[in-house]
Amino acid sequence: MKKITIIGSGNIGLSLAKGLVKADFARAAEITLTRRNIDHLKAYQEAGFNISNDNKAAVAAADIVILAVLPQQLNAVLDEINTSIVATKHLVISVISGVSCAAVKEKVGNDVEVIRAMPNTAIAIGQSMTCIASDNASSENLTDVTKMFETVGSVVKINEDLMTSATALCACGIAFFLRAIRAASQGGVEIGFHADEALKMAVQTAKGAADLLLLHGTHPESEIDKVTSPKGCTIAGLNEMEHNGFSSSLIKGIKLSALKAGNLYTKEG
Repeated sequence: MKKITIIGSGNIGLSLAKGLVKADFARAAEITLTRRNIDHLKAYQEAGFNISNDNKAAVAAADIVILAVLPQQLNAVLDEINTSIVATKHLVISVISGVSCAAVKEKVGNDVEVIRAMPNTAIAIGQSMTCIASDNASSENLTDVTKMFETVGSVVKINEDLMTSATALCACGIAFFLRAIRAASQGGVEIGFHADEALKMAVQTAKGAADLLLLHGTHPESEIDKVTSPKGCTIAGLNEMEHNGFSSSLIKGIKLSALKAGNLYTKEG
C-alpha cells in the first residue's frame, strides 16, 4: 500500500484518515498525521497511526501528501516541505479552500501532480460530498483519489474553475441546509411541538426528502408535485415561502459564498 501523510490533522484530515482505514483503503500504519501540537493526536497514535510534528520528514517518507491546513498557513507549509517533494514519487492532494493547483505547483514544482479535493464536514460520518479537480494529474491518480474519497462519501470530478463554486454549494452548503432544518424546527415549535420533538421531526423529514431524490433519481419538483394538491396546505406554505424570497435568498447566499471562497487564499497570505 502507498504511504500517506496528512499535513494539518484537523477535522477533515482526521475524518479522512479514519475513513481510509475503515474502508480498508489503507492501514493505520501507512498513514502519518502531522500537527504542531502532537498531544492532540495521542489517541490516533494508540490506534496505530504514525504522528509527527516534522512535516519535512513525514513528506519524505510518503507517496501521497494531503494538505489540510488553513489557507493562511499554506505558504509557510509549502516553503517547509518543497525540498522534500519529488515529482516522480509524490502525489499532492490539497483540501484547502480557494487554492489552485497552479498555486501549489508554484511552490513545489510544476512537474508535481496536484489534485484538489473539496469535501465537507459530513466526512466525519462518511457522508461527504467531495469534488475533485486537477490540471495535470494522470487518470490513474484521479481514479485512486476518487476511490480514496469514496471511503467517506460521494465524489464528483469537476473542472478546476468550478472548485470555488463547489466550496459554496457543498462545503458551505452543509450550513445552509442545517439552517433550513433549524428554521423548520422553530416553525414546529410555533405550531405546538416541544423543541426536541420539532427538531427530530424536521431532521428526519429533511433526510427523507434527500433520500427520495438519491434513491429515485428524481428532480425535486417531481417529488414536490406528489405532495401538493389543488387548494392544499402544502402549496399554500410553499407559495408563502417563495413570496418571502426563500429560493432567491438561498441562491444569493450560495453566490456570495462562492465569491468569498475565491478570496480565502492569497499568495501573500
